[in-house]
Amino acid sequence: MEKNHVEPVVRLDRKLKYTGTILKIYEDTVIANGHEAHWDFIHHDGAAAVVAVTDEGKLLMVRQFRNALNRETLEIPAGKLDDPNEPKIECAYRELEEETGYRCENLEYLMSMNTTVAFCDEAIDIFLARNLIPSHQHLDEDEIIYVEEWALEDLEELIYSGKMTDAKTVAAILAYARKYRNA
Repeated sequence: MEKNHVEPVVRLDRKLKYTGTILKIYEDTVIANGHEAHWDFIHHDGAAAVVAVTDEGKLLMVRQFRNALNRETLEIPAGKLDDPNEPKIECAYRELEEETGYRCENLEYLMSMNTTVAFCDEAIDIFLARNLIPSHQHLDEDEIIYVEEWALEDLEELIYSGKMTDAKTVAAILAYARKYRNA
């Protein structure tokens, strides 16, 4: 099968339009398919997330209000890097304890993902935590997070019924189920 010759996209310029608390928004000027275009680009320093599994095999989930959706969501614990050079595994250890009130001695790498490739470079590494050790939450003053234990099958039902839509959480739960269901 013969491929059509396509010119590569070339970025001519990138202009910072907005700097927020967790992201920067740019306007890129590109040449795409021989035409000049203006594309939005959002930079995010990165994040880490954790599938935290209790000794009974339940997953610790966090319920919190998400302003972008104007509702509460059920998610795996996660958070942004404190610094762009912070190792993601260190962020994962911190966020596990901050959000759930549990810690662990060893995190296992599960997967990496980009959340929104069309316009954002956010990259999240997801880890698995077992042998959880009770500690206590360390929430930011504007955070309200409820910790809940869920059976894997019930979380899968939320995913397949369209009630759970957070990309990192869906990907992490399905990856965990595929890799560890019968382990």
